Order: sequence, then structure tokens, then C-alpha cells
Amino acid sequence: MSNIHLVSWNVNGIRAIIKKDFLKDIKELAPDVLCLQEIKAQPEDAKIALSVMSDYYVYTNSSKARKGYSGTAIISKQKPLSISYDMGIEEHDQEGRIITAEYDNYFLVTVYTPNSGEGLKRLEYRTSWDIAFKNYLLNLEKSKPVVICGDLNVAHQPIDIARPKENYNVSSGYTQKEIDGLQNLLDAGYLDTFRKSFPDEVKYSWWNYRFQARQRNVGWRIDYFLISSKLETNLTNALIYNDRFGSDHCPVAIKINI
Repeated sequence: MSNIHLVSWNVNGIRAIIKKDFLKDIKELAPDVLCLQEIKAQPEDAKIALSVMSDYYVYTNSSKARKGYSGTAIISKQKPLSISYDMGIEEHDQEGRIITAEYDNYFLVTVYTPNSGEGLKRLEYRTSWDIAFKNYLLNLEKSKPVVICGDLNVAHQPIDIARPKENYNVSSGYTQKEIDGLQNLLDAGYLDTFRKSFPDEVKYSWWNYRFQARQRNVGWRIDYFLISSKLETNLTNALIYNDRFGSDHCPVAIKINI
């Protein structure tokens, strides 16, 4: 068992962020496993962009429905025992939103949860996704504890969003249905590592590019590491690296003995 550093980052386009300070940031953060969301690249483009990560094993999942949309990656120093993609449900497997890596003692699942969209036009789809995703995780949990990371596209509590009253049940990412979707995961035995570690700390992971939101720290905490309650005593730290730029999200991380 060793203390490992797991980092997750919605990069809002891997080809765009790699032209910024991404490689410098990753070198300094030195993750054992790096999980990315919204890579916005087809397999061949993602492979080229991430070929610079020569010290890591690289796995990507791209959108089949729309090119240059969504997509995820797992970049790991240790070769996983196995890698799988998506949930095995055709309706939910078109946008490259999930990769699962199996290691000796746990599964690591990175996810880019669907956004409910402008005018909440995708909220019903999002609700059905949340149910399917929870079932997918609980099925994995029968074999090994699960670590989940990624952009879950929901602020869970008022402390996780700068303007809760104005956004509640109006804005995508802060409706009761979406909040319930995350709460259902917590009720099923998963822990929000940052909130578990820092019950009262206000810290965000996403800021709208418009309105100078980041400069004013008008943000949302929508990027998470959730862990199986079986791993609670293994957790040593939960982090939000809001000093890292290049995307409208910043990286989030945990350190865990596993």
C-alpha cells in the first residue's frame, strides 16, 4: 500500500490547454493518475496531443455522436489491470463520458456527467443518466471499492455555489433533480472527499468564462472525488488546485493510501 496522488481536470479541450501551461502544471503536480474530462478530441487527435505524456499509459474515450465534443482520458503511471469504456448502455454511451481503470485494490472511474443544457432541455436525460451511473458504480462495488472523479456538473449544497438563491432550480447544475442525483450516490455509500475533509471551506472548481467570474471568484464546485466508504480511513487529503489555469475548471485531487 502506498500514498498515491490522483488528479482530475476538466480541460475544456486538450489541444487548446496543451498550448498553455498544462505540461508545466502536470509536471509540478506530479500525479500518479491524471483523469481528464472534456478533451474534445477524436481518438487520433487525442493520441497526438497526449503523446507528450511519455511517462504514462494513456487511455482516451471520444464522442461517437459529435466530433470535438465531450470525451475523457485516464493517464496513469502504473498500467491498470484492465480498462473499460462507457456503461454498456447504448443511450448513454455515445459521448465518450466514462473510462474505468481497474487496479489491484480499487476501480477508478472518471466521468464527464451530461450538462442539463440551456433552458434545462436535457434535464430529463440527465436524470436518467444519474440513475444508470449509480447502478453502474454499485455493480463495480461488488468486486472492489470504487473511486469516482470528474466533472459531475452539479453543485451539491449552497456552500458549493457563489449565488445559490439566484441559480436554484433555474440554472443547469443547481436544480433539485441534479442535487438529488448526487445525494443518491452519497446515500449509496460514497463520500464527497473535499467536503468530508473541509466541511466549512468555500472553494470552487469552475468559473464561467463570461463576466470575469474567476477574477471575482464567482464560482461553482462541480468537480469531485467521491470514494467508497470502505476507503474512508485510507484518505489522507483532498485538494482543489485553484491556482492552476488554462481551463474554465481547475484541477481537483485526493491523496490516498491504497
